[in-house]
Amino acid sequence: MSDYMTTLPPQPEPAPQEKKSIMAPAALCTAIAALVLSLCALLMALPTREVQPPVDPALPAPDAIVTYKNYQLPAFAQVPVNPYDSAAFSALNGRVNYNGTAARAMTGVDVSVYQEDIDWKQVKASGVDFAMIRVGFRGYGPSGIVSEDSRFRDNIAGALDAGLQVGVYFFSQATNVWEAQEEANFVLNAIKDYNVTFPVVFDWERITNASARTDGLPGGTITLCARTFCDTVAQAGYTPMVYFNLDLGYLSYDLNQLKDYGFWLAEYRATPTFFYDFDMWQYTAKGSVPGIKGNVDLNLYLVRE
Repeated sequence: MSDYMTTLPPQPEPAPQEKKSIMAPAALCTAIAALVLSLCALLMALPTREVQPPVDPALPAPDAIVTYKNYQLPAFAQVPVNPYDSAAFSALNGRVNYNGTAARAMTGVDVSVYQEDIDWKQVKASGVDFAMIRVGFRGYGPSGIVSEDSRFRDNIAGALDAGLQVGVYFFSQATNVWEAQEEANFVLNAIKDYNVTFPVVFDWERITNASARTDGLPGGTITLCARTFCDTVAQAGYTPMVYFNLDLGYLSYDLNQLKDYGFWLAEYRATPTFFYDFDMWQYTAKGSVPGIKGNVDLNLYLVRE
C-alpha cells in the first residue's frame, strides 16, 4: 500500500462568542443612587402648595379685625363668633325674646340687696324662668373685705320655693389669683345647701365713680383672676361663667383664655352687637317685673339644644 497524505479541506475558524456585559453590583447601586438624587432635586425644584387646615365656620376668619369705638382689634382666634340672627330678637312690653334657630331663650332677672324684699311667687307668675342672685361682694376700698349680700339667703330660698331655676354671682374686686380663689371658696361654701343649677358667675367690674383698690389693674391680671375663680367652681361641679360689658370684653379680658367658660354679656340695646358668642345677655338695667320694687336687670339665657 503506497503512502499518501490526505488533505482535509480547510475548516472555518469558530466565530468568537459574544461576551456578556455584566455590570458590577457597586456600579449599579451608584447609578440608582444618582437617579434617586436627581428625582429628589427635581421635586424640590417644583413649586409647593401649602395645605391649609379646614376653617371652622364658628371661629373668626384668619386675620379678622374687630372695630370697637376707636379701636381696631385683632379677633381672638379661638373664641367662636356671635351666632345669633339679629332679626330674630324682638321686644314686647319691655321684655326681649329670641325666636331664632341658634338657641332657645329663657327670661331671667338678677337681683341683690338693692331690690329689697321680693315676692318671688309674683315674679314666677309674670313669666320669669330663672334668677341670678348675688351671693356677696368684695369691697373696693383698701381693705377689700369679702361680705355676704344681706338678702342672699332670703332671695335664693324664695326663688327656689317659687320654682325658678337659680344661679348666683359674686361681685369681685380681686387684685390677684389668691383673692379670686378666696372669693370662689366663699361662694361655694355659701351655696352648698341650695339647689343651684344655673351658672356660678365671676362678676369683676371697674369702679368709675370713686377711687378703688382695682384702679389700673391690667387685663392680664383680671383674666387670671377669672380663670382661677372659674376653675375652682368647675372643680366643685358647677357651671362657671364670666360677666362683662363691652369695654371689659373687648379691651381687658383675654377671651382666648376664657373660652372654656360661659359668657354673660351686659349690653343695653335692642339687639346685641358683641362680635363673639355669649350664653347670657343682660339687655337692660331698667326692667319692670311684678313682685320686685323699682328697676331690675333683665336677661336672656340662650340655651343651645
